[in-house]
Amino acid sequence: MGDCEPSALVQRDGGPCCVIAPVQAYLLKILLAESPAHSFNELTADKCKTLLIQAVCQILVKCKTDAYRIVTLEGEGHEQAGPSGDPTAVRQDDGTEHKPSEEPVGPGVDTHDAAMVRPSTVQRTAGSSTTASWTAEAFHERIRFREHAHIDQVHQFYAQNYHVLTDECGVLLLLYTVLQTKGLEHILSEMSDPTESLIHDTYGCGSQALINLMLTGRAVPHVWDNEQDVGGMKLKGINQQSDIGFITVMEQLQYCTVGFFYKNPKNPVWVMGSDTHLTVLFSHERRLVSPETPGELARRVFRQFDPDGSNFIPGPVLQDVLCALELLMRSRLDPENLGIILLNAFMSEFFPDEKKSTPDTFDLLHYNGIPNSNYGSMVQYSRGQAVLLESDVRMCNPSDPMLTCLQTKWPTIEVNWAGNRTPSLN
Repeated sequence: MGDCEPSALVQRDGGPCCVIAPVQAYLLKILLAESPAHSFNELTADKCKTLLIQAVCQILVKCKTDAYRIVTLEGEGHEQAGPSGDPTAVRQDDGTEHKPSEEPVGPGVDTHDAAMVRPSTVQRTAGSSTTASWTAEAFHERIRFREHAHIDQVHQFYAQNYHVLTDECGVLLLLYTVLQTKGLEHILSEMSDPTESLIHDTYGCGSQALINLMLTGRAVPHVWDNEQDVGGMKLKGINQQSDIGFITVMEQLQYCTVGFFYKNPKNPVWVMGSDTHLTVLFSHERRLVSPETPGELARRVFRQFDPDGSNFIPGPVLQDVLCALELLMRSRLDPENLGIILLNAFMSEFFPDEKKSTPDTFDLLHYNGIPNSNYGSMVQYSRGQAVLLESDVRMCNPSDPMLTCLQTKWPTIEVNWAGNRTPSLN
């Protein structure tokens, strides 16, 4: 087995996958648009550095409310970019500039980051001795904020201060940056229960609201489409087709219902949820994410008025369904709200020349950032060939969480994984 994938983020401990997996998903979205599969292993460190910064910036664009608020650490061992503009030159606390040392990194620093670039040495000193871990007080005392109005400025900052992302506290600093860029008041307004924690107190895993914030820019707590009325309460879900998808084994266990917007994203990349971990599924087959057809739109609207999933609605509700469908179709046929419907738009919507459909076979790749969950303890993209069977009979296998999760999206799927090794969701 070779080295880790150059473009793969490596997760050392449990918990931060709610930040790491969405960043990896956006990184893969960018990579799929730029590179063929065979070139993944040929990526340079500089290219992977750029991919990581681009992925972070795309997430922040979705979260921005009024300004980008970048959270950094200042103090001993953490530097600022030097005024020279040299992306490798940094400013120390005493105002002097230097280039990062090529000496081995300090204890506790992960040497495998996304770009396989050596992160800055993390020194945490108390007097003359180096401490083994952060305390909450020491960490928060060194927090600093810097505001930027434009995403280009954010990109430039991270390019000149790459260690902010790759040092030991990089995941936490990025999480704080997302929260500050979104704004805590806006986050609380989108959550159904403002008292619910975004991170589990005991296990340190992220809530669904935090996962949704990282993927869509909205901290809504549910994965269904739009809002659902449950006992008189309006519970918020995903309000539009997402750039990155989400599927979860928990749906098969009937703990939740993932809507069309998440199952059918704009790009063939899905974050996959188990009961304890997040991983990423992706494919080079663009036909897996073809635009929503009129039939799919009608089915989605129908389900909004069938909250129990019984596949029927009372007769008097039909008028509401048709009105909702008309409004949606009008917005699709007249997106600029000109008050007219063009013949070409009408014909292409209802009578397309080519019927877009999911192919019967396609490639799938899977990322799990925990080394011990990978063959040979090296983070590699697992590769598989998927087949959609003609039978309507679903092959259930409770001992195969991967297949169980995939069937929530493709009910008749079978996958032949390379080496006959099914990748782990945990």
